[in-house]
Amino acid sequence: MASRTARLLLRMPKLKTPLLSLFLAAVALSQNGCSSLFFFPDKTTYITPDRLNLTYENIYLDTADGETLHGWWLPAENDALGTVYFLHGNAQNISSHLLNVSWLPAEGYNVFTIDYRGYGNSTGAPDIEGALHDSETGLRWLVQQPATDNAPVFLLGQSLGGALGLTLASEWIQRNETPALNGVILDGTFSGFRGIAKEKLSEFWLTWPLQVPLSWTIPDEYEGVDQVANISPVPVMIIHSVRDGIIPFNNGQALYEAADEPKQFLQTDTPHTATFIIPAYREAVLEFLKAE
Repeated sequence: MASRTARLLLRMPKLKTPLLSLFLAAVALSQNGCSSLFFFPDKTTYITPDRLNLTYENIYLDTADGETLHGWWLPAENDALGTVYFLHGNAQNISSHLLNVSWLPAEGYNVFTIDYRGYGNSTGAPDIEGALHDSETGLRWLVQQPATDNAPVFLLGQSLGGALGLTLASEWIQRNETPALNGVILDGTFSGFRGIAKEKLSEFWLTWPLQVPLSWTIPDEYEGVDQVANISPVPVMIIHSVRDGIIPFNNGQALYEAADEPKQFLQTDTPHTATFIIPAYREAVLEFLKAE
């Protein structure tokens, strides 16, 4: 990820007026490729950790290309068992995704999470290469902190964050970076940027004829199914819901089939990235963390 070439990614927006939105999407797609259908950031602060009685620290990181990223460091409530690096999904910002990891400090895990460029209090505008650089910038800061000395470090990515985290973990492990990751968790993650673009474009009659040419505007160098095996021998847990209405269940199945051992698959039945509202699913993840 040394280069800084802008790339395209797909987002799946919530459509309030389907026909109008599809028409506008088709126009935008015909002019701009798939770039208009991916990142969906905003600057609203929905909740801060103190509202959940969590201790936290604002972290600001400078990227090599001049952006400033904002993140939160949430220390474990007692003696830390390890640290979880959390990469959130494509909509809104870290404040709207906080509840997905707010339970971890009470279980003995530090949490570090960042907003990609263009999200929340981070500067710039998002694109795939930039978001990948941002995710790596966050991990490099994290592993230099005293809290990670001789302690497990895990990566947890949801949806888009899982796709970014999968690429990051694959490259981190293949380059023998230190410290090594102790485990990777991918929740509601699509199996490939190009594949999910084609799948989404094929769902609507206005964009159906454009599914092949437009999906091919997305580079295939970061396809999850081609990279997930590179995470081995680091354990990977793939979580996907049979009720996921955003990223269909077959995406999780494809990632699991492409992964090498050691691997686990957790089939859930919640809406997209709502995994951790169910205590049993939290327990399954804690078992994975504690086993590493």
